Amino acid sequence: MQDPIQQIKEKLPIAEVVREYVRLMPAGKNLKGLCPFHKEKTPSFIVSPDRGTWHCFGSCNEGGDIFSFVMKYHTLEFHEALKMLAEKAGVELRSVSPSSQKEFGVLYDVVDAAKDFFVQQRQEVAEATAYLAGRALAPETIDAFEIGYAPAEPDALMLYLVNRGYDVADVERAGMVFKNERGMYIDRFRGRIMFPLYNVFGKAVGFSGRILPRLDTGTTGKYINTPETLLFNKSKILYGFHKTKAGIRETGEAMLVEGQMDLLMLYQDGVRNAVAVSGTALTSQHLDIIKKMAHRLVVAFDADQAGQAAAERAIDMAHRLDFEVLVFTVPDGKDAAEYVAAHPGAIARLIAASPTAVTYYSNRYILNGEGSQKERVRHVLRKVIELASPLEQYAWMQKIAEVARIKESVLVDELALLKKSAPSAVPRIDPRATVTIAGSGGEQLYEPHTRREKVWVRLFMNALIEPGTIGALVDAETFLPEKYDGVLAYLNGKESQPEDKAFLDALDMRSSLVVQESSAESMRAETAFLLQEVRREYIRERREELAMQIQEAERAHDQKRVDALVAAFDEMAKVIDNEPRG
Repeated sequence: MQDPIQQIKEKLPIAEVVREYVRLMPAGKNLKGLCPFHKEKTPSFIVSPDRGTWHCFGSCNEGGDIFSFVMKYHTLEFHEALKMLAEKAGVELRSVSPSSQKEFGVLYDVVDAAKDFFVQQRQEVAEATAYLAGRALAPETIDAFEIGYAPAEPDALMLYLVNRGYDVADVERAGMVFKNERGMYIDRFRGRIMFPLYNVFGKAVGFSGRILPRLDTGTTGKYINTPETLLFNKSKILYGFHKTKAGIRETGEAMLVEGQMDLLMLYQDGVRNAVAVSGTALTSQHLDIIKKMAHRLVVAFDADQAGQAAAERAIDMAHRLDFEVLVFTVPDGKDAAEYVAAHPGAIARLIAASPTAVTYYSNRYILNGEGSQKERVRHVLRKVIELASPLEQYAWMQKIAEVARIKESVLVDELALLKKSAPSAVPRIDPRATVTIAGSGGEQLYEPHTRREKVWVRLFMNALIEPGTIGALVDAETFLPEKYDGVLAYLNGKESQPEDKAFLDALDMRSSLVVQESSAESMRAETAFLLQEVRREYIRERREELAMQIQEAERAHDQKRVDALVAAFDEMAKVIDNEPRG
């Protein structure tokens, strides 16, 4: 029986899959577009229909097949991407891979059945309906988010699911029940309002349950979530995202709130671009999901001390990912849900007027903070270190100087001192500092270190675009770095297979970024110019090598060797002086 992965690849051309997320344009025999995984204005993202692969030659420097693309785009595990693409391709995983279906598919069914049970219970239990009405939730909102109720009995859900034919072991694997000390299965959620948690495709994968006030003895958490399962990873779930992702994509802005009720009340009040962290710590994976659709983040956490500390962590984390951050503080010290309930229709206008993070920090610490001015200013300056963008760092320094009434040059010096004393700061790598080519699995391949090597990489790409230039490359083989011998041999037809096919594949895809409506003559002219450059670089490198050897000979007091090396050095200098200037 044919491998389901291969079946999916045959039925779903990679260009067809990627076009759902990226606008692709012809680039020779490949396709190019703006990378969906980082912000850019010039396309660096290449799709090769022939190979069934994609590669970003920008700051991501990653690549792969349709599975790796879907996994990265939607932040999925492999089995989730497999299921998604199998459904799209019409490949039946149940018949092809029953063990895989048992492992994952049945868990979706268990969670979905549990969700239906909780909704049914909520409709039948007056206390649950009254609680939600008391929180000002409209019936339409309750139905749209499929909010339910878990009975207070110890095994109501388990009996329901077992009677529907589900194996209790699968119910346990889905996180719906657990074993107590006596080995008995007990419902994990009891006496709680149930908020289904959905993945990015809108499929329920778990729950968050809020204890009814009458049953809250203080000995159990007000909210509890499904434990980590094969389906549920709390670091990848944003409550409400399946409903609001269209609004986030449309506005380019996401509002981040703390809890389900905040999200539900905002949604009910017309704010359709909010998500909630759902009672768990915010992670970079959460922000990665948002980053694919929005460049601006409005952080709106509770006004209490814990909420403000969480907001500050969220702001700093978002800055490291190059978000533009605004900070919304709910008036009167309320949370968002309370404010919306008391002032319907008013919050959208307030959100639109949210201050920038630098204004928020300046007001909170420099103008209204405690301690000396030095410590208050330093606290905000440490936030500057978190900013990914030098332009934003500059704007922050201007604002801090204005609020603190300190010369900007003084702040620059102070920031330099803080950077020296912050060894734990996240190191920043300029993506322009390397032109590494990676394989489809992300491994680094033949990284060009010197300028001569980088020029040779460009020459290889030219040869792939215009094979008529290969002869000129062969004539300049003397100046070829040794590690590229196999590449030139393959391009020249001396080798039937390249030493590293992944490197040639990556080069071929990268060449699509430089394909232009150029004639063969113009390509040959460019190649001739580049070959002059590699010759000059070779001579300069040789001269530097001779200079080092002269120093070594002088330290060894070997005058005869010194004289010979100096003569060779002078000859190289004459060659450089006589080089024609292109």
